[in-house]
Amino acid sequence: MLLNEMLNIKYPIIGGAMANIGTAEFAAAVSNAGGLGIIATGAWDAEKTRSEIIKCKSLTDKPFGVNIMLMNPHAKNIVDVIIEQKPAVVTTGAGNPGSYVEGLKAAGIKVFPVVAAVALAKRLERYGVDGFIVEGTESGGHVGEATTMALVPQVIEAVNVPVIAAGGIATGKQLNAALALGAIGIQVGTCLLVSDECPIHENYKDAVIKARDSDTVVTGRSLGAPVRIYKNKMTKEYLAMEARNATRDELEQLTLGALRRAVFDGDVDNGSVMMGQVAGIVTKKASVKEILETLVNDAKKEKDELISKINSL
Repeated sequence: MLLNEMLNIKYPIIGGAMANIGTAEFAAAVSNAGGLGIIATGAWDAEKTRSEIIKCKSLTDKPFGVNIMLMNPHAKNIVDVIIEQKPAVVTTGAGNPGSYVEGLKAAGIKVFPVVAAVALAKRLERYGVDGFIVEGTESGGHVGEATTMALVPQVIEAVNVPVIAAGGIATGKQLNAALALGAIGIQVGTCLLVSDECPIHENYKDAVIKARDSDTVVTGRSLGAPVRIYKNKMTKEYLAMEARNATRDELEQLTLGALRRAVFDGDVDNGSVMMGQVAGIVTKKASVKEILETLVNDAKKEKDELISKINSL
């Protein structure tokens, strides 16, 4: 069973949860286009979460999900709101969702933690989660160390629940590769950043389109919190500070408000412009509908050629 069959959506595609970007409007746009849109609660409180879920329900009659960053001090109250509002799916990051899984599932909500390591997936499976979003280091934002190609099959081998592949996926060939690895679907983020409906500043979208394969870098490794972002003035200074063993407070001061500067102000020099390595093949703006349709249609077109190659082995 593929993800679209499990969730009753058109395509086996989840829109990545991106803080300050995953609004009700954007989540609804992804769901209306055939994927599963995700509201990214980030640092929100419960009331903000409730209002965004209600707004999303008014904008789509399709399933959508909500992402919880579990290190958010409001996480427990946000879970209570989610149980009350009953979106189709919850995805989680930055913590262990174990204490919330039973309540969410009792409300009919599917739970998909985002994981970047086999050990974490094995530990979380015991709580009864419905599956995992397995995210390789190619992705934008917070990352692990293993690549998607290496990580996805290892997690699939280690657990007995479905896996959605994430990280470095933006084309039909990459969708087919994820399915070949055993995933039931994919999560995409970077390719949706350039959609017409994405609420980021046009400068941010232009940076994604202009980016080459080598134009992202991982910061924060010295803090144990690696983040993949666009190379710019801020990242150059950040990496230099890490090299001279700057303190956590000094590094956090540099990045304070950096994501908002990129998303809302369009400051691509001093802002935190999160994007994945796949930005190098994202070349034009389009609607969410066009992006998802192209991705799936290209996968179908490539299928026969792929089968022919396999048969010739």
